[in-house]
Amino acid sequence: MRSLTFIFFSFILMLSFSIKGQVQLSVYSEISIITADSGDNLYESFGHSALRLKDPILNLDLVYNYGVFDFDAPNFYSNFVKGRLLYKLVRYNFSYFLDGYKKDKRWIKQQVLNLTQPERQAFFLYLEQNATPQNATYLYDPFFDNCASKLTDITKDILKEKVEFVDEGIEKDLSFRELMNAQFHWNTWGSFGINLALGNKLDKRRNPIEYTYLPDYVYEIFKRSTITRDGKTEPLVKKEMLLSDFPSQHNGPSLFSPLLVFGLLLVIVFYISFKKEKIIIRFLDGTILMITGFIGAFLLFLWFFTNHSTTPNNFNILWAFPPNIYIGLLVFKNKLKPWFGLYFKILIGLIGLLFIFWLFKFQEYSYAILPILATLQVRYHIIQKSANKIH
Repeated sequence: MRSLTFIFFSFILMLSFSIKGQVQLSVYSEISIITADSGDNLYESFGHSALRLKDPILNLDLVYNYGVFDFDAPNFYSNFVKGRLLYKLVRYNFSYFLDGYKKDKRWIKQQVLNLTQPERQAFFLYLEQNATPQNATYLYDPFFDNCASKLTDITKDILKEKVEFVDEGIEKDLSFRELMNAQFHWNTWGSFGINLALGNKLDKRRNPIEYTYLPDYVYEIFKRSTITRDGKTEPLVKKEMLLSDFPSQHNGPSLFSPLLVFGLLLVIVFYISFKKEKIIIRFLDGTILMITGFIGAFLLFLWFFTNHSTTPNNFNILWAFPPNIYIGLLVFKNKLKPWFGLYFKILIGLIGLLFIFWLFKFQEYSYAILPILATLQVRYHIIQKSANKIH
């Protein structure tokens, strides 16, 4: 996915070239699926898909890119948080697209589709209509309507019953979370943050056609699929080629990975608990409770007050418990209450429930939360015992 600023210049160049519906593609034209490798940025972790139109007779070589967004658009970040992700289809010269990926050292694969001239013309008109200013912007969903899933949708819309998407040989019944986590190392802040923010809709078992929110699976599905005309069935892909050849990029954990940071926190908590310095312990407990409470409040906000399709039913709130904000304030003020024993017993039980959800795959979590859960259990047990002494 490319930021709008990367292709602005090429887009301006293309504005001078007005393609009308009466333009007929030649018999030498081609429609291709383009699949690109992942990149360094988090939003590039899944790779990219696009459509290419090439016609040497008309001197056309265009990419139709559904993955364009603008960081500088009004209210971009607030819309991002609210789940109103506005993306655009932009048409521009394919050479700019190819040069950008070569510069980033990302491989690009091309699959030329086995289409007749009328079928290629239908793709051309469909894409041109979608690229007009009034149609180009769409409400993006990273799992259900993105630059990759658009390609199977478009192909089905145009070819209808002639195309059959074949998933033979692709592992079935994987969840979106399993597919997502395979794209980047689990012990990274990006993986931790995404798994923290998204709920158990990601853990539903899916069929391979639904995997096509990922470009790699668009490539695999098209590779296996067929097209039928006049009773004759042929492969949907006529030929494949590698346009840019670089090793795949997979970013590993940084020096200060989530597991290391949270593991160090666990060690510090054990040490402070052993030293039994009351003022330090009170500050530690208040801080832990406030942070977990605010995280939980944010997860509830994503769950109930945004348009994200995958943030509801997020049971990370079993450990990031929103009422902890209030309890943390009481701890900071050293106002232990008689009912604290029951409250922290409930918190301990909620963490136990989280492990049950995890075991039965009702919702899976980032492994990086394990030292967080251990930290919470240590302090909750100690606070519960101290609260019981108040009686």
